[in-house]
Amino acid sequence: MSVAARLKELGIELPAPAAAVANYVPFMRSGNLLHIAGQLSNDAAGGVKGTVGVDVDMDRAVAAARMSGVNLLAQMNAALDGDLDRVVRVVKLGGFVQAGPDFIEIPKVINGCSDLMVDVFGDAGRHARSAVGVYKLPLGFAVEVDAIVEVR
Repeated sequence: MSVAARLKELGIELPAPAAAVANYVPFMRSGNLLHIAGQLSNDAAGGVKGTVGVDVDMDRAVAAARMSGVNLLAQMNAALDGDLDRVVRVVKLGGFVQAGPDFIEIPKVINGCSDLMVDVFGDAGRHARSAVGVYKLPLGFAVEVDAIVEVR
């Protein structure tokens, strides 16, 4: 099954990829590796802002990580001229959660993005990962995830 068919089956419509908001590019290809800048937990409705464990609960945080994953897919799609079947493997995700002082379930939050990659790419979506709790994220968003992807 093509990646486009999987996305349709999962009910995922990719948004337009987000433009850079500072002095960087949204993605950079070097050889067969595609590096994707951090994607925030935003969507057309405004996304998920706030601090996990304070004013964002676990379910909403996992959904926020999934939003970041959808935004990663949109950047991959742009970088690969609309052909996500060129993804060989999701190599690594770096997940960041704006976490409250007592919140320690960071890996469970980032599973929202990791699970999406496996849902979309199957075994090729399995990856190495970092999951880090931070004091603040850009623009107050709850989650940010970046990626390294092997492509052809």
